[in-house]
Amino acid sequence: MAGIISNGPGAPVLRRALFTQKDLVMTRISTLALGATCLAMLTPVSAYACACGCGIFDAGITGVTPQDSDSGLSVFARFSTMDQDTNREHGHIASADDNTDKRIKTDFYTLGVNYVIGHKWMVMAELPMYHRNFTTTGADTNGNPVIESVPLTDLGDAMVRLTYSGFAEDMSTGLGVGIKLPTGRYTSPVDQYGGLPYDRDSLPGTGSTDLEASGYHVGKLGKGARWFVQGQYRFAVATRDGYRPGNEFDGALGVTYDLPAGRTVISPTLQLLGSLRAHDSGPEASANSGYQRLLLAPGLRVQVTRKLSIYGDVEFPVAQYVNTAASIADEGTLGQLVAPVAFKLQVSYGF
Repeated sequence: MAGIISNGPGAPVLRRALFTQKDLVMTRISTLALGATCLAMLTPVSAYACACGCGIFDAGITGVTPQDSDSGLSVFARFSTMDQDTNREHGHIASADDNTDKRIKTDFYTLGVNYVIGHKWMVMAELPMYHRNFTTTGADTNGNPVIESVPLTDLGDAMVRLTYSGFAEDMSTGLGVGIKLPTGRYTSPVDQYGGLPYDRDSLPGTGSTDLEASGYHVGKLGKGARWFVQGQYRFAVATRDGYRPGNEFDGALGVTYDLPAGRTVISPTLQLLGSLRAHDSGPEASANSGYQRLLLAPGLRVQVTRKLSIYGDVEFPVAQYVNTAASIADEGTLGQLVAPVAFKLQVSYGF
């Protein structure tokens, strides 16, 4: 995936775009993850299916901005968080009384690695960890309804992606294929009353094996300024225990501008992220699943050294629509929990 790097003070360039042939031979540049499975380009939707659509954290500028690397190898660590505490039905905020789920507070910790092969192929692998606190309506030992908070810390689904970026010499365009592996937990923990409070779509893993197709392009706007577009589509090909996550498309459109500051390059960014996810299906699926949304994500990337960069952003929904059951009578609950804002921080280092 092509992107922007900083080759010393005041010299931001497209990856390989302005390098000399000698530089190309001597230096390999590794890319950061291009997208996980939710529509997002501003940053990390999701490669992982969940009630929150957390794949948003796996795409965006961190997916099209490579980290400079002499060996071709780079690693990244990402922290992202969201607090879903507002019930939404279709295109509007709805009463919290309609939804038996009350709050989903999640911190996501993701480790990943990128490797460039022959300056034309890039391999990315990542593994997330979820720390989630789920507040929902359960039942005590006498069968009476009770509001409970049930924490869960466990692995999410691993993602591996292969991208070809040899269409242009500057690697500004790429197409990729990926596979999401069922490494994440897909069974609910037991609460203090012996119940299973987590639904399939609120667990870290889907239990499914998914395939993904992705693509990106980076273009110049002027000195130090670039625009980028990215898209990824994911669908399950093997499912487990009667649950199939909805097919999902995540996309992003953004701009970034490099401001040299001595040995550091500071790059403000602005991204527009979009996600389309179909209803989940199967006997364990909920009718309150699937959504469409558009997010605005201002962010900042700091190239601390040639090999070390830090990126962070804040994502605000500007439009969103969620699928719901026909009525509360259908499933006993109506609506989906959404977050008013989401945050992401990623540190990348090239060896």
